[in-house]
Amino acid sequence: MAAPLTSSSRPRRISSARTRAVSDAIDQANALLRERGYAERDLAVHPGPRGKALLKGNKIISPLSDEAEVVLHVVRELVPTDGELGAKILRPAELRAKL
Repeated sequence: MAAPLTSSSRPRRISSARTRAVSDAIDQANALLRERGYAERDLAVHPGPRGKALLKGNKIISPLSDEAEVVLHVVRELVPTDGELGAKILRPAELRAKL
């Protein structure tokens, strides 16, 4: 007879309302980025581990990871249009300092 699983890495139930809220925030952030002229390869928001969202792409030096609502706020308030950014690269530390 096999021993019962005792691993702490067992999948846990995730609230579908929370998952939906994360997905909605990611969708909104990506729509804003498209409106501002960014191609997905240059700057987009992706789902991350443990309900986080990742802002990543060629126009940011390293991914910005945080709660989906925080990433949406960053995109809405702090990310300039692609034309305004030009050849510059976004830096997560500078974005966080402006929060």
